Amino acid sequence: MSSMPTTLHPNVPALRFPEFRGGWQETKLGEVAKIERGRFSPRPRNDPKFYGGEIPFVQTSDVVNSKGRIWEYSQTLNNLGLGVSKLFPKGSLLITIAANIGYAGVLERDMACPDSLIGLTCSSSLNNYFLNYILEIEQPKMDYLAVEAAQKNINIEFLRPYRINIPALPEQKKIAAFLSAVDARIGQLGEKKSLLEQYKKGMMQKLFSQELRFKPSINPKKLVPDMIRDGHRFSDKLMEHKNNQGNDFPDWEEKRLGEVAAFTKGKGISKNDIDNEGTIECIRYGQLYTDYAETIRDVKSRTNVPAKDLVLSEANDIIIPASGETQIDIATASCVLKNGIALGGDLNIVKTKNDGVFLSYYLNSVRKYDIARLSQGISVVHLYAAQLKTLRLNLPSLTEQQKIANFLSAIDQKIDLIATELDHAQTFKKGLLQQMFV
Repeated sequence: MSSMPTTLHPNVPALRFPEFRGGWQETKLGEVAKIERGRFSPRPRNDPKFYGGEIPFVQTSDVVNSKGRIWEYSQTLNNLGLGVSKLFPKGSLLITIAANIGYAGVLERDMACPDSLIGLTCSSSLNNYFLNYILEIEQPKMDYLAVEAAQKNINIEFLRPYRINIPALPEQKKIAAFLSAVDARIGQLGEKKSLLEQYKKGMMQKLFSQELRFKPSINPKKLVPDMIRDGHRFSDKLMEHKNNQGNDFPDWEEKRLGEVAAFTKGKGISKNDIDNEGTIECIRYGQLYTDYAETIRDVKSRTNVPAKDLVLSEANDIIIPASGETQIDIATASCVLKNGIALGGDLNIVKTKNDGVFLSYYLNSVRKYDIARLSQGISVVHLYAAQLKTLRLNLPSLTEQQKIANFLSAIDQKIDLIATELDHAQTFKKGLLQQMFV
């Protein structure tokens, strides 16, 4: 794809395929698409006599979650239900009009829909997938302009005069095809990331239950799946290892956390203490919920608070929030991999000669609900060292801990690489939407 120089002409996009010239035409949505409201008249809506047939019945949430192409649906109607609803053919666009405003998608098969959705049938001069990308761009504006009542809403009268700019049909089709390819790549990356996350979860269950164990001679990083076969499952060298694994490591031992760790606390670092140009990297407890997983190598915040007034990490420290909103949220462990990181207040610091990365994975997996039950409080939940000391653990030898930690860390590194690639693809698409449309 080539680009043209940015132009001051209001109806020419900044980025354009070179074979197209001339300005885009401004038109009203109602002039290039037939706009009809969905229907489902019975009250109460949940009367079972209308449901359970073979006719897809799409809901607002299905459109919001469709990512522009509606394949999935929450319910089905029978013939009686279809008689009180409205069926839109494959290729129609559906747009949400209440609460969630302006989310759209193209039907990939015939579907019925209720009156919380509006259907658009494009004229011969308008490509449906091109229009869907226009609506994706316009969604925030539609939400802003929506009428405030008991809940935000728009209607047919709002959509018919809504102004859009469109080029000739061949250019619409080429833009839609190009962006569809970008969306396909984003979808592939998202699926790959999701599959790896599921794989990691399954492996943690197998490893921490000792259903699978490593042999001392095995390099666990080589067992990490490195490809997706058939788009659905990973090659799993670890499962091949299971049948000939041996049992050379000693049995796991039951301990309490207080037997294998010492406890201390962080020291307060306020939001006002955060400085992007600060000399000391720092972690505040709230970031454990949003910014970090089981391991912390790259620290996102810095401060200029003097080191003498801070509590600084030692590599292998495990940090667990000392307070939070819910019991399950507070049951979060992360291993700090570097020395000298300032650890904020409301952080329990767990120091151990065991492998901190292993313990973080272990605590976040098989002991998460046990930690949650130890916490106390209602509006604010607290978790103290005295409670954590009582937590029962089942621990392998240090060498086996390290193998498990290396294996799970290698999976996380692959997940992070895919997440970065996915983020770049989404940013690329966002830039295209800003430059390829008027």
